[in-house]
Amino acid sequence: MASFFRSLLLPIFISSIILLSHSVNCDHGDKEDHLLQSINEYRASLNLTALVKNDNAECLADELSEQFQNRPCTNATGANTVPGTEPQFANYPNILTKCRLNVSNTRDGAVLPACVPNLDSSLVLTNFTRSQYSNYLNDTKFSGIGIGSEDNWIIVVLTTNTAEGSFVPAQTSLDTGNSINIANFVPKIYHFVFLFIASILLL
Repeated sequence: MASFFRSLLLPIFISSIILLSHSVNCDHGDKEDHLLQSINEYRASLNLTALVKNDNAECLADELSEQFQNRPCTNATGANTVPGTEPQFANYPNILTKCRLNVSNTRDGAVLPACVPNLDSSLVLTNFTRSQYSNYLNDTKFSGIGIGSEDNWIIVVLTTNTAEGSFVPAQTSLDTGNSINIANFVPKIYHFVFLFIASILLL
């Protein structure tokens, strides 16, 4: 009888963990998607082309948001970082490597961090459209965008159509054209391991 209840509860437990992790990710994803839509509406009002989502820029934005999340909100926009320059992290080259990028294919891009309590949507947009960042959003050279967020920080990474700002992944001797983005793959491994351990404990 006990084994029957364990077998009944295990799928419920696993499903609840998956749904919980998914809801947290969706909340951040919704804020990022809303910001992207709002930025493109802002650019449309200026007769500028829409920014296209760039997965590699998004990878960098995700990695940088994790670096920023423990920093206090010392001002409304971009504490300790100058837009369009490399963020002031000693491990910045390593962060680029996680997304298979390097300085040569990102130097024309722009990194725009903003810290907004609870990532309030209207305040987040204001931080980008009514600040020094508007100069970047108004610039016709930018064509792509990646957005990442953690806690109160949200990072926008802008890309260009030039080789120096394309954010095209760096080629390696092991690259066969079907490479896997490790930065996106690691969380999936983490969830699999967690669920595997949980299932063993319930047996």
